[in-house]
Amino acid sequence: MALPTPFPGRPVVVTGASSGIGEALAEELASRGHELLLVARRRDKLRTLARRLRDAHGISAEIRPTDLADRDDRDDLVGELAGRKVAGLCNNAGLGSFGRYLDTDPAHLVTMIELNTAAVSHLTAAVLPGMVERGAGAVLNVASILGHGPQPHNAAYAATKAFTITLSEAIHTELAGTGVSVTVLSPGPVRTDIYADSNAEAVRDAGPGFLWQEPADVARAGVDAMERGARTDVPGLANALAAAGARFLPRTLSMPLQRIAGDALPLLRRLGI
Repeated sequence: MALPTPFPGRPVVVTGASSGIGEALAEELASRGHELLLVARRRDKLRTLARRLRDAHGISAEIRPTDLADRDDRDDLVGELAGRKVAGLCNNAGLGSFGRYLDTDPAHLVTMIELNTAAVSHLTAAVLPGMVERGAGAVLNVASILGHGPQPHNAAYAATKAFTITLSEAIHTELAGTGVSVTVLSPGPVRTDIYADSNAEAVRDAGPGFLWQEPADVARAGVDAMERGARTDVPGLANALAAAGARFLPRTLSMPLQRIAGDALPLLRRLGI
């Protein structure tokens, strides 16, 4: 159970490919010789990325501008993927939030849940039957260490990532012996544009610096995990320990501390601390 070796006409699909971890995944896969099908909302950025990857690595790179949070728009892509021979799928597109649940724009919550959960399941279900029939294929679903336990001030976002983790691990186990794997990647904080896109600038660069990672490092870990056919991967020792703490520390202790820290963070950032 692992990502197949590069083969003509068998692209790896990368969603959220126009920036951040998605762009880094596309770069990492192209450097290993994989053809690509790049998905994101921003057509101009996809064109620029596809051209750069073709020139740098000599691979084929198609683009599909798609708003994955829009069910009608997503349906067109799902229909295409269900009929194509793809070697892999990287479900990376996502949206975040920060702050109290009651203070979050309900429309933002709906969009985030649609993108972070429904789209992940929809695209995974589209590609798996063909992969299983061929006996080869790999799916990478990008979650977060925040999905390993309830997160006050990140309640809905963490819940969407918990969905991704549990869905991915269960499907991976169901697929044992088929030659197909589903890997869930749980990075810690990564320096990307998601904070601006999610109205969460207050948490950019917050916390210990050693927890923060670069998109290229996370992408490398993710593709390595796909090639191994791993069930789960948490890049970085510090983040692996943080994820374990979220799973196993008593919530009567951890959640009040998280609430206090979340309440204090905006003030600390305004003070430059």
